[in-house]
Amino acid sequence: MNDSERLPLTGFAGLVRKLSAAAGIASACMIAVSVLVVCQLVFMRHFLNAPTTWQTELVTYLLVSATLIGSPYVLMIGGHVSVDLLPHYLDERGRRRLSFVTSGMGFFFCVVLLFSGIELWHDAWVGEWLSETVWAVPLWIPYSALPIGFGLLLLQYLANVTVVLAETKDS
Repeated sequence: MNDSERLPLTGFAGLVRKLSAAAGIASACMIAVSVLVVCQLVFMRHFLNAPTTWQTELVTYLLVSATLIGSPYVLMIGGHVSVDLLPHYLDERGRRRLSFVTSGMGFFFCVVLLFSGIELWHDAWVGEWLSETVWAVPLWIPYSALPIGFGLLLLQYLANVTVVLAETKDS
């Protein structure tokens, strides 16, 4: 049973589950827009022989944002890469403890990256940084995917830990 099946539909874990699902939808939309923009880029270059300037940069920002913002959804459904050799040899209690430890490590990792992402986003906002391209995108816009993605991922790890703790109390 993966975490999305264990998470209750009410309370903190239920709210985080809804946020993670919304992030997954947003991520899928970003990927769909990226595909459409790449098709437009190919059409412009190869059929109309017209140069393009903004498409590659937009697609790069969208795909990176989709990866960061979609990661809580992937964690919720149990889609992150994992090695199940050790849990295979543990009893249920040992698996719960291991899940708690790995979720705690993921949580700590997300805290560090969240605060680093907030700092980078803030510097780009205050410094009015622009990309060094003709399009000159204000960099706070694509950089916002860092605190959003890691903030939501941190919440999903916290929800997973609360579910493991609740299961431990029930057994």
